[in-house]
Amino acid sequence: MRKEEIRSRIKARKAMLTDAERQSAADAVFAVLENSVAFMLADNILLYHSLPDELSTRAFIEKWHDRKNFFLPRVHGVNLEVLPYNRSSLRLGAFQIEEPQGDDVRDISSIELIVVPGVAYDRCGNRVGRGKGFYDRLLASTHATKVGVGYDFQLVDDIDSEPHDVVMDLVVTEHEIIRVRLSLIHI
Repeated sequence: MRKEEIRSRIKARKAMLTDAERQSAADAVFAVLENSVAFMLADNILLYHSLPDELSTRAFIEKWHDRKNFFLPRVHGVNLEVLPYNRSSLRLGAFQIEEPQGDDVRDISSIELIVVPGVAYDRCGNRVGRGKGFYDRLLASTHATKVGVGYDFQLVDDIDSEPHDVVMDLVVTEHEIIRVRLSLIHI
């Protein structure tokens, strides 16, 4: 399926969600993640700070930020920088996403686990993002475990992948766990 068609369908479906459905899905997905061996073993974790239409990371960050080293991305030109999470240093940045401020940019090689937002995923770990390539550029330069998270309906049959697209190691929705690279994932 073409990425633009997927983006359109998923956007329409997200618009129909109630607040209770959004919260229930986030609770379910992040409960699976926090009980995974990959999460338990990782000290340095890159998360996304969720937009209103994305699976919310806010409660998860609040629950774990004092026990794990969380990092958030910040848009810098056409790339993402990685900075430590600090609630008091967040400011609205590119695309109206709260981003960390400051000069403490970290190398992606220090990150062990990345929780990746996406518009859609398929069972082969392919991902459709918002179309700007920020995450693909970042993910191409790391060996960290990559976990795509989303609502059940964000799991689609087949995504037309491109050579620059980076495959997820694991995809977690409310009711499914898709292990793409079994040797890397313990959940």
